[in-house]
Amino acid sequence: MLEKLPAGVGRALKSVRPGTQALVTQDASFADVPDVIAVTSTAFPPDGPIPSRYTEDGEKLSPPLEWIGVPPEAQALVLLVEDADSPTFRPLVHAILGDLPPYDGGLAEGDLPASGSGSERFGMGRNSFLSHGWLPPDPPRGHGPHRYAFQMFALDEVPSFNKAPGRSALVAALRGHVIARGLLIGTYSRG
Repeated sequence: MLEKLPAGVGRALKSVRPGTQALVTQDASFADVPDVIAVTSTAFPPDGPIPSRYTEDGEKLSPPLEWIGVPPEAQALVLLVEDADSPTFRPLVHAILGDLPPYDGGLAEGDLPASGSGSERFGMGRNSFLSHGWLPPDPPRGHGPHRYAFQMFALDEVPSFNKAPGRSALVAALRGHVIARGLLIGTYSRG
């Protein structure tokens, strides 16, 4: 969707970006939560470029992810993927997944179904386009590099939602219940 914006619009909005300080993992209520979950991907190194295969320009697949360091007392695990550099007031949500088993594990390539694919996975929250699924990286041309944050949260209880949560409902459910967290950032740019 954002790939259709002219590069001039992207350049004009270059300074409009919430930044990594606006990511959910940076919320002040998580300041004392240990950052002990190591989140990695075989597709890209930490702070490295995400291959186009996993973006709107490629096959639109979600990248493979692995995580270790989940505390044994964890009762739930939540994955949140946000774009810290979207031309919006807060990070753009690319995926929320709340039905992960509460231990070390991973997701294979493409495990997060694409939004609107008809194969939405149980436990998927709503991304910023109000769909249940993976929203591939899609930065505007001319806006510069975007940082995509794959954030993992271990909780002391299983959150309860009466409908698929968006970012605000997820943050409210996380507060007071996160016992460990982890972060992997990958970048993507269209020039």
